[in-house]
Amino acid sequence: MTRGYSLEQDLSLLVNNTKYSDIEILCEDGKKLYGCRAILAARSELFDSLLYNGMKESFENKISFPKINSSGMKIILEYIYTGLIKKESLNKNNIIEAFYAADFFQLTDLQENIVRVVNNTLESENYSPELLSNIVEIMPFIEDNILQNLLVEKVATIPLNTIEFDRLSIAGLQCLLSFTHKKAKSFATPEYEVFRYSAILAAKQVSNDAFKTLMKCLPTLEQIKNSIQVENEPITDHCKVTKELEPLIDFIDFNQIKGKILTDIIEPLGIIPAKTILDAYRQKARSHNTDFNEIRGTQFWDELACGSKLFIEENGKVVSASNDCHTHQGVRAKILIDSKGIFEWDFIIEKACKWFWVGVCAPGSFNNDEPIGWALSSEGRYYNSGNYLEDYCPSLGDGTRITVHLDMNKKTCAFTVDGTRYPEVLNCNNNLPSKFYPVASLCYPGRFRIQSHQKLDVII
Repeated sequence: MTRGYSLEQDLSLLVNNTKYSDIEILCEDGKKLYGCRAILAARSELFDSLLYNGMKESFENKISFPKINSSGMKIILEYIYTGLIKKESLNKNNIIEAFYAADFFQLTDLQENIVRVVNNTLESENYSPELLSNIVEIMPFIEDNILQNLLVEKVATIPLNTIEFDRLSIAGLQCLLSFTHKKAKSFATPEYEVFRYSAILAAKQVSNDAFKTLMKCLPTLEQIKNSIQVENEPITDHCKVTKELEPLIDFIDFNQIKGKILTDIIEPLGIIPAKTILDAYRQKARSHNTDFNEIRGTQFWDELACGSKLFIEENGKVVSASNDCHTHQGVRAKILIDSKGIFEWDFIIEKACKWFWVGVCAPGSFNNDEPIGWALSSEGRYYNSGNYLEDYCPSLGDGTRITVHLDMNKKTCAFTVDGTRYPEVLNCNNNLPSKFYPVASLCYPGRFRIQSHQKLDVII
């Protein structure tokens, strides 16, 4: 190509070109790259301070970077010379090294460029578990690391039981769990499956025999629901597995695992500290055996089960009606309640609308005129599968906090409104289904928040 037409094209000829270079760059992997001292210094304050500091680097024709490998350094040189990075220059094998190098050389624009490329690439090919494992090897856990946060967000949307055990490292899993532990972030994996994946991955680091044993002893939730018999057998290298699992224990919330699974499956393994198990039992006793929040984070509205004029905000925590939503539309939450136990969650009416209701209904009746389930209306009316109880509680308005108490053992439901708990009403339907979703119905200007139940002083 004729020179002089494109500055970018002309400067790209200088990248790693010995003919136009006056300094060797020695990388971590022993490879040499070549650069022009003046251009490097003009484009990077770090290079300027290293190459024109009056010390030995100012006079020698080589400089070493023992923590930057050549794949990352090539990206740095391309960006320094041309001001951009071609999409084809980045791939899953060099992205993390390039980001680390950009951080080292304080090239913020390059870091942001890399993050955009990663985000776009992962939309079509999600190798975020591998990238997360790679980045934690060379960069510490820092919550303001934009690439780490992106990768955690991407991995969190993948059910862990679908990720092969050789794709995510122990350190990568620890980063994922620590960044999402007790935080209102979207997470696709029930907490028992988080423990199961962690324990099996820990065993895999120890030995193949330990890995095979844990695979047998820890069934999936689907297998548990189908009453598949659990095989109890001694764990090979038991102490080593316990030690390998130890860094992950603090980031697994055993309170969110059903009590029966704790007693029948997890505790007999003997790989969890007794205090951790005991604390989980105590918490369940204090919360009246509430088993609702099986997934870390919070309850979320489901965008796939939402009226066309309703929109979901704040990562699934809030639903609002658009200003042209004049008739009521329904929305349900993501988590299906389909087992025995007492389940509790909160609705907060941030902005009330004309006649609304919140509650719980069976999956198939969500859009029916008379859904199967329980609900509380804005006028304080209690609804149960086509039957109404007037004046159950005072009218609801802006700022009202409603706690739903769903007892799946007795198939009853009660509501607490602004700290006052109202009584259960006997069920009028003897043929209730065994599965329910939290639901709401609203119109403009309605705005409702859903969240895990916050324990407050309750007047009974």
